[in-house]
Amino acid sequence: MALLLGVDTGGTYTDAVLVQDDDRVIASAKSLTTRADLAVGIGSAVAAVIKSANIDPATIAMASLSTTLATNALVEGQGGRVALVYIGFSQKDLASHGLTEALAGDPSLVLSGGHNHAGGETTPLDRTALSNWLKEISGISAFAVASQFGTRNPAHELAAAKIIGAETGAPVSCSHHLSAKLNGPKRALTAVLNARLLGMIDQLIGRAQDSLIALGITAPLMVVRGDGALIGSDMARARPIETILSGPAASIVGARWLTGADHALVSDIGGTTTDVAVLRDGRPTIDPAGAQVGPYRTMVEAVAMRTSGLGGDSQVHFITEGLVGGVRLGPRRVVPVSLLASEAGDIVHATLDQQLANPVPNEYDGCFVRRLQNMPSGGLTDRDAAVLDRIGGHVKPLNTVLKIRLETQSLRRLLARGLVQLASVTASDASHALGWATAWDRSAAEKTLRLFGRQRTGAGEMLAKDPQIMARIIVDQLTQQTVLALLETAFGVPAAELARHVLMQKGLDRHRGLLALNAGINVPVIGLGASASTYYPAVGNRLGCDMILPSHAGVANAIGAVVGQVTMRKTGVITSPSEGCFRVHLAAGPQDLGNVETAMNLLEEALRSEMLNAAKDAGAGNIQITAKRKIQSAKSEAHEVFLEAVISVEASGRPRIAH
Repeated sequence: MALLLGVDTGGTYTDAVLVQDDDRVIASAKSLTTRADLAVGIGSAVAAVIKSANIDPATIAMASLSTTLATNALVEGQGGRVALVYIGFSQKDLASHGLTEALAGDPSLVLSGGHNHAGGETTPLDRTALSNWLKEISGISAFAVASQFGTRNPAHELAAAKIIGAETGAPVSCSHHLSAKLNGPKRALTAVLNARLLGMIDQLIGRAQDSLIALGITAPLMVVRGDGALIGSDMARARPIETILSGPAASIVGARWLTGADHALVSDIGGTTTDVAVLRDGRPTIDPAGAQVGPYRTMVEAVAMRTSGLGGDSQVHFITEGLVGGVRLGPRRVVPVSLLASEAGDIVHATLDQQLANPVPNEYDGCFVRRLQNMPSGGLTDRDAAVLDRIGGHVKPLNTVLKIRLETQSLRRLLARGLVQLASVTASDASHALGWATAWDRSAAEKTLRLFGRQRTGAGEMLAKDPQIMARIIVDQLTQQTVLALLETAFGVPAAELARHVLMQKGLDRHRGLLALNAGINVPVIGLGASASTYYPAVGNRLGCDMILPSHAGVANAIGAVVGQVTMRKTGVITSPSEGCFRVHLAAGPQDLGNVETAMNLLEEALRSEMLNAAKDAGAGNIQITAKRKIQSAKSEAHEVFLEAVISVEASGRPRIAH
């Protein structure tokens, strides 16, 4: 009998499950995610599931972790301060390809160097300029390096990384380590995001391992990758970008395991995001363009997932436009006031009571802020540092922290750095006010909703005079935004805007006039997440589809973490810089051969060896390897001319388990 432990660290809850022999769930448990120290929430959930199953922790043969941390960090704009070294490109590329936006004020250096498409050096690397620049910058948690045609010849990326490591000691994220594809700006973006996540994911994995060891669990730790496959914890630490969509990918694997469905939409609602994916022939659809999270399109191979900033803990915003008014949810996750009140009830209730006694509503009513402890705060401006000091170490009403309008920008930057947390009204508060949820402080939820409802519409009327009505407005809006997320996934890119078309909305309303209009989803929807049973029946009714809410839907991510396979993939390319010359682009640099078959055999053997070792390092056993070759050629004067060959190798197997 093999016992497998799955853990999922989400934005709100940390889930733990024990699966016996890849066959059945024997216990599950939840604990609040503790953002300041993730080990606390992980330890609580794992201890609870061990107690529930009444097992010896030493008998656990494997532990595996899925996490929404990287996804949520990119959606919310969080992560460490990074610097980009951009080799062989022009300054204007930073703005035209979205890198300036992704850097968000972090430093960058456009450096001479780079190679051509055949791997030949076009300009020598300017090592002096790099060394001088490194002396000018400070407060950098990690560096990203991307070179022109770095996948055809990584020499300049490797040289720059060596200089950075020697002079700063900071970790370096090289773009060619993350993708073998062309498109330098996109690889640079992926490297920037990877660097931004390095410290955060390293802390998560390290603290998770500490927590497991403290509980007596010595089994190897795996991590779920964005395509649903498992990788070793060391690899996840080096390539945290590959864990974006880790939690959602695990949920797809878990959904398939729980339901056996072959064709379905899977919608997973968490505290921060709603993730929608497609199951076809029992397998999650992989995004051929690379994973997209929020505004970022990366080169990471991952499940084709439409991720939106919509969750049970998404901040509710008042819509001021128009006479009627209304609300929208997300994309930022905040702490529900009902949850904050269960932890700091005195200050929360005293503040809410005082604000309710004020005759005129304030824009910051029902909003609180608190500082996260043990988070590095270097590199702050004087104004940002002053706001952080004013917050101090306790929960504070937001209106007592922000003194001038400019300080709202400081608060946004502090939130983006993950230094503070904001508490405000959420759908979770609405659920508590309606009596659908009972874990937190219902009275605080009702008070907050009463404050929120006092805001005036364009017609001068209160948005809602009763907290129950306000709660219904919020829940209805969550339903509508979830429906749109599912429809957008069904339409796919670039037709997603059709989800909002008036005819589609009339079809969902089952319009009957001169025309009879019907619209909906034609496959089942599998609803996952702790709050799926609360919100998703209404979504199924709206879409006219079968809504499947399986047992253990609330811990599907943790289940998916232990029932997946270790899978390592890599693609290599052979080019022909001149007639009769076949250039194999290897990790150590290009190598020229005179025979195409010899070149392909060399590349395939190198990829097979690399992926076999990678799968072993990732913890796989009984490894199966497959290879595919694709040759591109053209006809010229009645004979075939070789253009390029692409070889893809995949190594996969179930994780080795401790005995």
